Amino acid sequence: MDLDDAFANAAHIPRADTYPPLWVKKAGAFRDKMAETHRARLGIAYGDSPRQEMDIFLPDGDSKGLVVFVHGGYWLRFDRFSWSHLAAGPCAQGWTVAMPSYDLCPQVHIADITGQIAHAITLAAREIAGPIRLVGHSAGGQQVCRMGVTGVLPDPVASRVVRILPISPVADLRPLRHTRMNEALALDAAEAELESPLLASPPKAPVTVWVGADERPVFIEQATALADAWQANLVLDPDRHHFDVIDGLEDPQSALTRALLAD
Repeated sequence: MDLDDAFANAAHIPRADTYPPLWVKKAGAFRDKMAETHRARLGIAYGDSPRQEMDIFLPDGDSKGLVVFVHGGYWLRFDRFSWSHLAAGPCAQGWTVAMPSYDLCPQVHIADITGQIAHAITLAAREIAGPIRLVGHSAGGQQVCRMGVTGVLPDPVASRVVRILPISPVADLRPLRHTRMNEALALDAAEAELESPLLASPPKAPVTVWVGADERPVFIEQATALADAWQANLVLDPDRHHFDVIDGLEDPQSALTRALLAD
């Protein structure tokens, strides 16, 4: 198997280059709208580096709790400014949504990112009361799964997590060691095993693994393997690929938003 091709998403998605500019445009419009109504708290620092900042979007009325969305990009690209609009669905249902950026490889290792996300969630949990729901896409899916591992989040925060929803997660990082990406990721065997949700014990919180039916086979395989290992619900989203499988988070009534907010 050509692992570089197996994990290549853009090369197999029509007009893939149009998606990132669209995400930035929609995210900016959503931030502006939320700021105008005083429902956005932007650029909250949770660490020492410039990228360790998060945005928090508030519902109209009392908050039911906290949703944290962790973005993807193979730990190599993107930041919170491309995804703000994905808070729309949960916010409309009464939930506060936090969206952190984080430092990227090769400046840091994936294990460092895990520590940063845990710190961001801990800070957001101090600010926002109630239950916590974690959702992440691709590399962000790996990250929210890691948050369910005992000891990653402080016990008082972990005890508040009521659902984890990884979308198209990279669940097994070991194959990435044999891709060109590893020149930047610098994964060794120990870190690849530590950071692979597939090799970890299941979280105490309920998990729903979500993946697009039109994704690259390796993502469907990894999602299926993770759901099996963790005895979690698996949803194969029809006619969705890696770049549009997240779109449901914009819609408060979508199946994806309902799954994230399910009791």
